[in-house]
Amino acid sequence: MAEDPRWLSEQEMKAWTGFLAASALVERRIDHQLREDAGLSHTQYEILVRLSAAPEGSLRMTELAGALLNSKSGLTYQMTQLEKAGLTERRSCPTDVRGVFAVLTEAGRRKLEQAAPGHVAVVRAALIDVLTPEQLAVLGEGLGEVSRRLRE
Repeated sequence: MAEDPRWLSEQEMKAWTGFLAASALVERRIDHQLREDAGLSHTQYEILVRLSAAPEGSLRMTELAGALLNSKSGLTYQMTQLEKAGLTERRSCPTDVRGVFAVLTEAGRRKLEQAAPGHVAVVRAALIDVLTPEQLAVLGEGLGEVSRRLRE
């Protein structure tokens, strides 16, 4: 006989529904701001951020997809859009014929520098400045643990 599910308590349900609503609303706000101010989706912005932080502005596509928690096909689509805008390019791996690198262009670096201040401002307004330092610490620890376990 199947076990009865462990239903969520009132406190657990409040945490779950709060997480769902907040994550969707914050994502929507960030995506809207980036599209309006920089002509980028949130995913495209994150690609530029990851590439700018990488040595020589370059990452293997598989590594970039893993870092973004995105499918390879989803990343390919976003990279195509960024390439059309001249913000990134793809290069073959010299040591592995199957390997492809995503590379940040100078135009991509300038676009990121232009987009970053508005992005940080909306992240602060939508999330960071809304919470106390104690709440931020708990949120960071809790969601960090969730991410760590789900990656295992």
